[in-house]
Amino acid sequence: MKSRVKWLDNMSFVGESASGHAVVMDGPPEFGGRNLGIRPMEMLILGLGGCSSFDVMLILQKARQKVDHCEVELDYDRAEKDPKVYTRIHMHFIITGREVDPKRVAKAIELSAEKYCSASIMLGKTASITHDFEIREVI
Repeated sequence: MKSRVKWLDNMSFVGESASGHAVVMDGPPEFGGRNLGIRPMEMLILGLGGCSSFDVMLILQKARQKVDHCEVELDYDRAEKDPKVYTRIHMHFIITGREVDPKRVAKAIELSAEKYCSASIMLGKTASITHDFEIREVI
């Protein structure tokens, strides 16, 4: 697989994924950017949320859980000195649906974190990653 990142101007770049999608990345004005796109390190944390949510939803769908909505809130800290890696990440999943089994949600999150989510396993090398969840019942 191959992807590429191309410099546009100033501190703006466009990333092109192996699947043919593109995203604009930019830096903050204090570093020469124009705030036109997401920061590269923000892409990493969103990638973690997307990767884990993908796993969780796939597992819950296979378990025939009636999920209408899945969201994950990410709270995190980075080191103060370069290379400023992520040091702490907390993932709070909000699952909305009907008769969703909390044991299945907990198991789906555990499987994602420990077996399936490549982003979680990689970032877990530098960050302490924790998880919790809530289930919101649809009436």
